[in-house]
Amino acid sequence: MSLYQHARDGNVERLRDALGSDSAAVRKRAVEFLGELGDVDEQATIDGLLRAATTDDDPEVRGAAVDALDEIGEAALEQLLAELTGTSGSEAEWVTARKFARALQADRPELRMAAARALGRLDDASGLQHLVKALSDEDPRVRLRACEACGTFADPRAVPGLTERLDDEPRVKRAAANALGSIGTDGALAPLLDLLGDSDESIRRIAAGALGKANNPEPVEPLARALGDESAVVRNAAVYSIIELLSNVPTQHSHAVRDRVVSELKAADDDTVVEPLVEILTEGQQSRQRRNAAWILGRIAEPQSALAVEALADALADDDPQTAQFAATSLKSLGGPVVEDRLLDRVGTEHPEDARAKAVFVLGQIGGQESLNRLESFTDDDSTAVRKRVFSAVSKLRAGGP
Repeated sequence: MSLYQHARDGNVERLRDALGSDSAAVRKRAVEFLGELGDVDEQATIDGLLRAATTDDDPEVRGAAVDALDEIGEAALEQLLAELTGTSGSEAEWVTARKFARALQADRPELRMAAARALGRLDDASGLQHLVKALSDEDPRVRLRACEACGTFADPRAVPGLTERLDDEPRVKRAAANALGSIGTDGALAPLLDLLGDSDESIRRIAAGALGKANNPEPVEPLARALGDESAVVRNAAVYSIIELLSNVPTQHSHAVRDRVVSELKAADDDTVVEPLVEILTEGQQSRQRRNAAWILGRIAEPQSALAVEALADALADDDPQTAQFAATSLKSLGGPVVEDRLLDRVGTEHPEDARAKAVFVLGQIGGQESLNRLESFTDDDSTAVRKRVFSAVSKLRAGGP
């Protein structure tokens, strides 16, 4: 039976047996599964991982065992550190942090890896300076864990050291890029601009996803260029970041950024931009991002884009009044028969009153004879808001337009 099957069945005993395999690949996979399935109260599993972390002949297995102990929980990882450093686990955090910092100087790279992991978990800022030094460790596995730990601190003091790691091997480079994105200051994000052209898709995605945190308009054009990336995940991340930029940039830059965003997005492939914008509008959790998505769709989508029009029409009933208003304004900007058809479907009494009133308003601006005929049937509507909009819309349509 395969290791995967044992893992799916939750058979940790068989997985522990595999730690004695002659194959390093099997031992490494068993270690990874034990990290996913192990429990902090399952001492037999922890003991097996402790042996793998300290005595296995293969460095990849030892490194995976350190990560597995960390995945099981802080208490499991601390057993490894306690065994190798003499830490009791009952001291104040600053005392523990000092011992872990000393462990970063240990001869065994696995101990240095574990110390970096543990320092990242501790809520003690004194550990950061030691982690920054560990970014230059001779072992790439230690550098990798140090990058990850610096990301948990999200402290700008780590930026110079992390930036140097952007020339490291791929795994370390990815971890450094992620950490810089977690720090999120303009100084931390600036080095990521060049990574949008990296040959590694995952690096480009990390950079594109992080640059939306910037508080200046500099990333707009590089992100717009990323809309032409061969990778769909990179393109999607770029659109999300562009929307986030609109939410984050200071007021004094907002108008210029909006103009640049619209210009760049219009030049991009329509499907590349519209689909993620619709996803943000329909599934986003932040009102500011949904508002921006609604606003942009009205300026870059094609009037015949059923996907965009449907999402905007649905947004007329959004719980956020400003998102609903931006959706109405965008539908008015788009106009055309597709918009008219979708809005006529939303004027019935089965829809919320505010959404119906907005639909009627837009129809008064862009509708034709069909809209006029339909709206005339609502002149006696029970809703005062809808009746008011109907009278105004019918008057405009009878007069031949707004």
